[in-house]
Amino acid sequence: MLNFPFSAGESDLRLAIVECGRIAYERHLMTSNDGNISIRMDDGLILITPSGLSKGRLSTDDLIVVDIEGNLISARADRKPSSETPMHLEVYKSREDVHAVVHAHPLFATTLTVAGLEFPIDVLPEVLLTLGEVPITDYATPASHEDAVVIRPFLKEYNALLLRQHGSLTYGKNLDEALIHLERIEHVSEVYWRAKMLGTVKRVPLEAQEKLIAMRDQFLKG
Repeated sequence: MLNFPFSAGESDLRLAIVECGRIAYERHLMTSNDGNISIRMDDGLILITPSGLSKGRLSTDDLIVVDIEGNLISARADRKPSSETPMHLEVYKSREDVHAVVHAHPLFATTLTVAGLEFPIDVLPEVLLTLGEVPITDYATPASHEDAVVIRPFLKEYNALLLRQHGSLTYGKNLDEALIHLERIEHVSEVYWRAKMLGTVKRVPLEAQEKLIAMRDQFLKG
């Protein structure tokens, strides 16, 4: 369901967002009513979660439709657009290849930014092979246009960002890809944290890092 084709209908995409929210909530990647999930539909309109609802308890009719400028197209009378909609729209404006965006609050990855630590790209080979660097943005006031501003310099080059003291932002061609990026950054962040608690963090050898990066670059070239 999350690995939808670009031509998928709105009803199926609503189900995909509900399913993504359930997975993220049950895996503790989103807590309370935090986070947002969106999809760019085939007609260019954006389907997005509303303000103030738990992403683990969504219904398909909770979701809101806006245009690329954030104008409300359709919504239930008791549902309001998320104040972080501009951050999602910034991604879509910068990346024509992106059709899904997930803003989450993963515990271990967020902890890195609170502690002033960089994302550990070089402790697990699968990160170097698939995702690459995950930058950390400047601090921005949540629920403001500052969120859109601080992510802008990174969108063209990266598919996952950490928002300083405010969670993560991952995106891809569908929700499956965006969720995989989210799960991966949280997994490596937890491994890194646990290794630090044990006292030693061993990095992937530099020569092996170069091989993995070359393999990823070759894959991206097709």
